[in-house]
Amino acid sequence: MGGYNATTWLLDRHVEEGRYARTAIRCAGSALTYGELQGETFRAQHALDGLGIGAGDRVVLVVNDEPAFPAWFLGAMRAGVVPVAVSTMLTADDLAAIVADAGARGVVVSSAFADHLGRITTTATSVEHAVVIGGASADVGVPVHGWDDFDDRTELPTTETGADSPAFWLYSSGTTGLPKGVVHRHASPQATADTYANGVLRITEDDRCLSVAKLFFAYGLGNSLTFPFAVGATAILCPDRPTPAGMVELVETERPTLFFASPGFVAALLDTDAPADAFASVRATVTAGEALPADLHRRFTERFGHPVLDGIGSTEALHIFISNTLEAQHAGTSGWTVPGYEARLLDDAGEEVVAPDTPGYLHVRGPSISSGYWERPEATAAAFLPDGWLRTGDVYTRGEDDTWTFLGRNNDMIKAGGIWVSPAEVESVLVEHPDVLEAAVVGDRNEAGLEAVVAFVVPRAGREIDPAAIDAHCRARMASFKRPRRVVVVDNLPRTATGKIRRFALREQLVGTV
Repeated sequence: MGGYNATTWLLDRHVEEGRYARTAIRCAGSALTYGELQGETFRAQHALDGLGIGAGDRVVLVVNDEPAFPAWFLGAMRAGVVPVAVSTMLTADDLAAIVADAGARGVVVSSAFADHLGRITTTATSVEHAVVIGGASADVGVPVHGWDDFDDRTELPTTETGADSPAFWLYSSGTTGLPKGVVHRHASPQATADTYANGVLRITEDDRCLSVAKLFFAYGLGNSLTFPFAVGATAILCPDRPTPAGMVELVETERPTLFFASPGFVAALLDTDAPADAFASVRATVTAGEALPADLHRRFTERFGHPVLDGIGSTEALHIFISNTLEAQHAGTSGWTVPGYEARLLDDAGEEVVAPDTPGYLHVRGPSISSGYWERPEATAAAFLPDGWLRTGDVYTRGEDDTWTFLGRNNDMIKAGGIWVSPAEVESVLVEHPDVLEAAVVGDRNEAGLEAVVAFVVPRAGREIDPAAIDAHCRARMASFKRPRRVVVVDNLPRTATGKIRRFALREQLVGTV
């Protein structure tokens, strides 16, 4: 795949093959065709050229899920510039640290985040220009341009790149410390489309994709850009912060066929009064980010009448590499290895685990694995093994039917009474209780200095949590050493930008408590 550019495959070929007038994006009631989107990418390419930002340079995108995001993301790749998509949920200080780490020469922000530019440019001295979507900003030490200042939509040549050329970066969720820049190649988006979108979702040009997960991280990027654009389908974008009620309304209005969410959002949707036919247009819901408990899987499928495909992916792998399928769903598991990927479990000695239902450290190999972390040689060497395997950091088992079951992150496993306990296993039991909406389990040291299981639970709407009832529920369903010794009732669970539970934050809440 020499002379390959991701934007040519994702966008330009559709125009060349006659799909100019097909709807590429629906956003806030308006539509943008593939031909119009190509014009917007030319516009971004002209802007980068005019600002002196060229091949190999980085431009950071702090942009909502709106048409400007794919325009700048695709336009940058077409120009050989590396777009770096970062979370719109981050503080100005967090953004400044990432922009400085990336050595970005430009920053593009939605107007809602323009106030962050002063802090960003003060910290990240590499920044030479800023662009604001929806209007310019006050003086921040570098020239600030409005997106409307650029209106040239004439075609510019595609910069020569190859399949293995750096295409874009995504920063890891960063539950602790500075997030790491994950470098992805031009060939990687097509790899995820060929394997997961085609092989698992059976996506076609008639699909309409709606994702709760935003474009700034790997899961959302696949859901709302790579997958629909791979086949000339439609992406439904929502610039606003997703809420259960708002998403139900959007589903009823825009009629998506594929819906992408996190297990936590699935739980929140079940806690609404959405009618059973609210998701009548949806042929499948996909979940990732955390393991989906079997009870949530069952309840969502029964209520809304379509399959739920839970799976596991990572920023480093770009999208999902183990998944349930349209043909078969094994609730409580991540499903089967996606064709095109390999998965294996290793023990503490680095030997492969072959016995069924035996815990091990999950490793994956496949065509979309990242090239490594930006300027993090030690972290790259630890995660990306020489033979192409990625160390995921997850603990899994593999069943006799080849399904894979998540037990927890390496550092989230709990050793209670000298025996390893899987947080995911305990959580799946907790959410079966009629009063529990969500649960997160962590380990805490008791007065004797021994690790014990503690459960944080969120009640369902209109319900109250009775710790004694929760304890009785657990006693009847799990071994004694796995049972939570404390139940902490909370209004919500802390999460990263990618929807993962911030368990270290829960452990910090327990410091000094009994």
